[in-house]
Amino acid sequence: MKIVVTGSAGLLGWHASARLHARNCAARFKKETEPFALVKLGHNEFDDSEQLTTALTDASVILHFAGVNRGSDDYVETENPAIAERLVSGCSAAGTVPHIIYANSTQADSNTPYGRSKYRASEILKAFTPRFTDLVLPHIFGECARPYYNNVTATFIDQLIQNEDPSINPNGSVQLLHAGAAVEVAIQAAVSGKTGQLRPSGRAMSISALWHRLHAFKQDYDQNLYPDLSDDFDLALFNTFRAALYPEYFPRTLKLNTDARGTLFEAIKGGGGGQTFLSWTKPGITRGDHFHLKKVERFLVLEGEAIIRIRRALHEQVWSYPVSGEHPSFVDMPTLHTHSIENIGDRPLLTLFWAHEIFDPSAPDTYADSVLSS
Repeated sequence: MKIVVTGSAGLLGWHASARLHARNCAARFKKETEPFALVKLGHNEFDDSEQLTTALTDASVILHFAGVNRGSDDYVETENPAIAERLVSGCSAAGTVPHIIYANSTQADSNTPYGRSKYRASEILKAFTPRFTDLVLPHIFGECARPYYNNVTATFIDQLIQNEDPSINPNGSVQLLHAGAAVEVAIQAAVSGKTGQLRPSGRAMSISALWHRLHAFKQDYDQNLYPDLSDDFDLALFNTFRAALYPEYFPRTLKLNTDARGTLFEAIKGGGGGQTFLSWTKPGITRGDHFHLKKVERFLVLEGEAIIRIRRALHEQVWSYPVSGEHPSFVDMPTLHTHSIENIGDRPLLTLFWAHEIFDPSAPDTYADSVLSS
């Protein structure tokens, strides 16, 4: 199935692309046919008529996440319908009438420039194709969202990292939905052919409660303490917070308690349990080369020398963290980022691995994807 993702560099577009990529990685690992031919359209490709026509040719599904939500009132009101018109023209030029799944907004019900523009765009798309899914979304948060860009969660997280105090409307509230949950609804609609209007619900929360929850995450995490991760919403929110800490926050050196008897340190605290295991890795060998969609995972070298590498899914930049058992320091793996650990020493490497949940072979949440280009 050929799926085209517009706005692939944006929050929803990247999360959708990464999850489609994860399904392809899982199939590749099993030596099965990859289920999706994924085409990512950013701003430049979308504005190039030739590239747009080529991308849309033979497309089965379009996940239409491109759009604007800020600017002058006139710009916002006209731009989202203009983007929809351009997509329709591109489909006509390519000779295709695909299933279009449109990321709409609950604000489309409001009489505002943004609301009217989202509503008009949906009407343009619905008039073009008999296979149309109107995905009406509340406020979206998620890993790698842009702060100060109409995303209160990302903005709060950045202010926490910068040790700034936000201005909070005491009467403000928001319906929060993780980007991963939103795009899973879109992907399921694509696979099943479901049309019509879909309204996934978010978690209702006051703005002040959101700030206090994120603030508590930072306070605990700075003390090497994981929060309770048993609630899926809290897990998604915590993973969103963690992703914003990279790359500067790691590795984190542990406090060593040393006396005449030897040395003791706390490797992991909190998180509600999970699974801990140890491994020996021979010199020159690399472990990992996979990513997770929701799993929290820690690498902690106890003996030997290693490099931990992390790369955001579908991106090229690699972060490298040299670590040593001489100075125990942990690196926690961000979700939607492929990661590996390589023994760069001349003796076996002893590593402690911890995950917040017990491994389930039937749902491993592990997608093979090499960090380094082959």
